[in-house]
This record gives sequence, structure tokens and C-alpha cells, in this order.
Amino acid sequence: MSSTSKIVAVGAIFLGEALSILAELVASKQFGKAGGYLTTLLPMFLLVTIGGILLVCGYALGYMHLKNMWIIVAISVGAILVVEPLLTLLLFRDAPTAGSLIGLALGALGTLAAIFL
Repeated sequence: MSSTSKIVAVGAIFLGEALSILAELVASKQFGKAGGYLTTLLPMFLLVTIGGILLVCGYALGYMHLKNMWIIVAISVGAILVVEPLLTLLLFRDAPTAGSLIGLALGALGTLAAIFL
């Protein structure tokens, strides 16, 4: 797999996961504060749709060149393990637990191992 294709596939997966997680977190935060109005969720539906499109493209491009879905799955799971704690910290201002920090580190290592090994 060429370096450019690898970067595009991984970038699409990371960005797709980030947008999807962002939509989930913002929707849960807004929905809780606004008293449950459906209109507060509508912009998040668009955001999660864009994230899903990026994920499908990232998976397809990655599998097309790697011919190994397990590497793509590892990248996706690693992206979730890296992105979700960071966005939760930024949006909710909750301090991470020791387990969250360990998960973040292992997620980063797993993603790097899937890409480079």
C-alpha cells in the first residue's frame, strides 16, 4: 500500500470516528440540557452522517490496498480509544481515570502496531 493511500485511509477512519463520536457526545450533552427536544439532535444527525461516509471510505480504501480487514479494525478501534477520551475531556471537563489513561496509551500503541508492523 502506498504511503499516500495509507495516510488517506487512516485519516478518513480517524476523522470519521472523531466526527461520529463528537456528534454522539454533543448530542448527549445538548439533549440533557435542553430537556430532550429533537431539534437539538438534528445537526448531530448530519455530523454523524458525514462521519459515517468517511468511515466507509476509509474502510474501503484500506481494505482495497491491504487485503486484511483486521488491520483496518485495529486502526478503527485505536482511533476510538484515542479520540473518545480526548473529546470527552474537552466537552465534559471530566478528569480521566487511571484506566482511561492506560486505555489511551494502549490504543495509540495498538494503532501504531497495526499500521507499521
